[in-house]
Amino acid sequence: MMTNDKDIIYAMREDAERGFRLLMQSYKEPLYWHIRRLVVSHDDAQDATQEAFIRIFRSFGQYNEANSLRAWLFRIATNEALRLIERRREDSMPIEKVFDIQADSYINYSDLEAVRLQNAILSLPPKQQLAFNLRYYDEMDYEEIAQIADTTASSVKASYHVAKEKIIKFMTSND
Repeated sequence: MMTNDKDIIYAMREDAERGFRLLMQSYKEPLYWHIRRLVVSHDDAQDATQEAFIRIFRSFGQYNEANSLRAWLFRIATNEALRLIERRREDSMPIEKVFDIQADSYINYSDLEAVRLQNAILSLPPKQQLAFNLRYYDEMDYEEIAQIADTTASSVKASYHVAKEKIIKFMTSND
């Protein structure tokens, strides 16, 4: 049974525990994969996803129903991923690159194009990486991505197109 966002919001307001279970059923996997594309490592993605859901639960009272629930959730997840990346940078523990995680099931290493695409995405600056991932993988529109990134739709559109051009250049220059 698919639960829509209005049902989740209503359930969270009426019975937080039941509502949170519905929210987890609907968003655990999409938020995990969104975070995973940003942090790469499965363990890091699990940690950041768990932290994101804790923040979501604790701050749900601050959610403004005038905004998209999905955008609000992805924004919190994005912030958790960026916090983790920053912590790793401060601890001088680099976030793993695709070619360093051969045992990871995230990438099918027999598909060299997928590996090259992932390396191209990881070479992008964070804003472009975020815009590309949300548009390409999560199929979000520019307005929704703008809510997540706390910017304008035109800025997201520009970031996405620059990212796409860089990825094309990366993919064609490595032939």
